[in-house]
Amino acid sequence: MAYTHSISVPQPYPRTVELVRSALAEQGFGILSEIDVRATFGAKLGPDAATELGDYLILGACNPQLASRALAAEPELGALLPCNVVVRRKPADDATTVEAIDPQTMVQLSGSPAVRDVSQDADAQLRAALSAVEAGGGAGTPS
Repeated sequence: MAYTHSISVPQPYPRTVELVRSALAEQGFGILSEIDVRATFGAKLGPDAATELGDYLILGACNPQLASRALAAEPELGALLPCNVVVRRKPADDATTVEAIDPQTMVQLSGSPAVRDVSQDADAQLRAALSAVEAGGGAGTPS
């Protein structure tokens, strides 16, 4: 089962991070959390582990309107929030990968029609953000 939408863009990692932040903001998402996995690996596992991983950032994106609707429908959905968006690139790669959680996975965990509606809206907005990154960053299609 695929649980993310994924694109690859022929842009440097720092530029892709900028594009992702901008595209998410345009879709009403703020960044609640940010995890620099490479830095964490470097601190906890050593520089070799960080180098092997490459650049890897997890952005905890939240659209307050969508989150409010989701939590009103099922307060337990808070365990699935925020929507994580990953920007990653190994040292030898020629493109940067962006992956966003597929909100449709929430529907598989809940039978609520309200959750289905929220997940469809979140899915459309995350896909629009990925498309904007592609437009600013080159070829690739959200899968």
